[in-house]
Amino acid sequence: MDNLVGKRLDGRYEISELIGIGGMAVVYKAYDNIDDRTVAIKILKEEFLANAEFRRRFQNESKAIAVLSHPNIVKVYDVSFGDMLQYIVMEYVDGITLKDYINQRGVIEWREAIHFATQVLKALEHAHSKGIVHRDIKPQNIMLLRNGEIKVTDFGIARFSRSAQPTMTDKAIGSVHYISPEQARGDYTDGRSDIYSVGVMLYEMLTGRLPFQSDSAVSVAIMQLQNEPEIPTAINPNIPKGLEEITLKAMQKLPDNRFDNAGDMLYDLEEIKMNENYIFDYKFEATDNKKDDSNDNQRHEHNTNDRRKKSKRKEGKSSLVAVLAGVAAIFIIATAGIVWLCFSLFSDTGSTHECPNLVGLVYNDIIKDSKYSNLNIVVESSDYNADYPEGCIFKQLPEAGKSIKDDTAIKVRVSKGAQQMTLDNYNNKEFAVVKKLLTGELGLKVTQINQANESIKEGYIIDTVPPAGSNVKTGDTITIFVSSGKEVEQVKIGDYTGMDYESAKKELESRGIQVRIVYVDSEAYPQKNFVVRQSESEGTLLKGSSITLYVSTGDAPKTDPPTEAPTKAPTQKPTEAPDTTAKPDTPTTKSDN
Repeated sequence: MDNLVGKRLDGRYEISELIGIGGMAVVYKAYDNIDDRTVAIKILKEEFLANAEFRRRFQNESKAIAVLSHPNIVKVYDVSFGDMLQYIVMEYVDGITLKDYINQRGVIEWREAIHFATQVLKALEHAHSKGIVHRDIKPQNIMLLRNGEIKVTDFGIARFSRSAQPTMTDKAIGSVHYISPEQARGDYTDGRSDIYSVGVMLYEMLTGRLPFQSDSAVSVAIMQLQNEPEIPTAINPNIPKGLEEITLKAMQKLPDNRFDNAGDMLYDLEEIKMNENYIFDYKFEATDNKKDDSNDNQRHEHNTNDRRKKSKRKEGKSSLVAVLAGVAAIFIIATAGIVWLCFSLFSDTGSTHECPNLVGLVYNDIIKDSKYSNLNIVVESSDYNADYPEGCIFKQLPEAGKSIKDDTAIKVRVSKGAQQMTLDNYNNKEFAVVKKLLTGELGLKVTQINQANESIKEGYIIDTVPPAGSNVKTGDTITIFVSSGKEVEQVKIGDYTGMDYESAKKELESRGIQVRIVYVDSEAYPQKNFVVRQSESEGTLLKGSSITLYVSTGDAPKTDPPTEAPTKAPTQKPTEAPDTTAKPDTPTTKSDN
């Protein structure tokens, strides 16, 4: 692809610097004249424009990022999918890749490694909640800012979890050192594949080396399928044992043996941050038992509860302290009971107390908790509420802090979670009408991306993400691709200076450019009909626009002034000016006749 530094795209983006070259695209730093900000522009390489598969992956990246809105994920501002140029305008991140940082530092201190992994997992937790699996998590795709903030980039091979199985082309994509075993096999991938990649990345940060290395990519892929990595503490004994457990759990060969989701891995990393001596003693399945979707929630709940119940703290605790703590607890409980009994026997009006705050608590947990056994809690209703998970109390009356008696009924409203619905097909419908429906009646959020389209009328919908038929809930964001009408095609023009104007005119007109000819005298190009200069410099023009070619007349301009001005006017004015117009090919000799 030609170097675009110094060029302006669509009259808006002034390209200033080449900042990266990847397998299928180049990335430039540019200035957005309209929004007054520095941006990064990712441009699909020219050799891939004719390849439908690469174009699909490139456009899929913009769709994937457009759905997401998270501080640890690079933002997308604009897209353009023309025949001559395809690009994505993104947030410019001033930093280095996490891979560069690892190469500079070697081994990353374990607290800093947790800091980086936590931000990546938060980004993935958000992406997975939108049904998007990244499938190419690696330090090369993680940008590190000067303040330690992480930005996940490059969703080029991301896949919506509801989409079809990966294609054969997809199987070979992704850095082989970080891909999960199921991805190496070409099997179905879900969010747990990204968890595996985070585990490999955490392993690399903690030990300063990759778990599997070989001269051949195929050999590394086979190791991902068959080999077990060396124990991290054997390489770096300063790693907390619990953090080693987390790393190896994330890297389990069987997806069911890994963390069920990014949130679970985050939870355990927080445990290590609070206490580096925390031990988990994870238990893993021996075989890859396939389970249907109906058991997923039950398995997740069982694994999480079992893991947290069986976690151990290997800290020496004094038996005497435990006994004394038990005696103190019994004394406090007994004292509280006596006080409560005295109030019950000698109070005529009934005791009063401050109403506790129940909002945000799970109703089923409250009614089982002895702490709330003296409260008269009454469920007033169960309603859909996108801000509170299912089963949580989102409103109470009396409000928290009010003085109430023991027998006062506390009316609560319990959330049924966000309302689930099936997204209708809005393709080829007017965007303004659909947006009003989605944001008003259905409580959804809408992100608009304009895209040129010859078959869909301007202002009408081309497609939605998630697609029609998907299950969504109130509060979800729907990305809508809206037609901006027929695309204005850009064509390349060259420098035609010194070229025969007929040839230049023919070439320009074949590309859809209108040509105007202006004849000028030129010393540089004394030969007739050669292009002296052009009104538009070499680069790109909109198809249908015009260009002016300045063509040599063949006469060099006179540069020497008269040596002496006439001293007086002619004494006699001729009655008629002689005809001095040149007559080409006319003989100047008289006829013999």
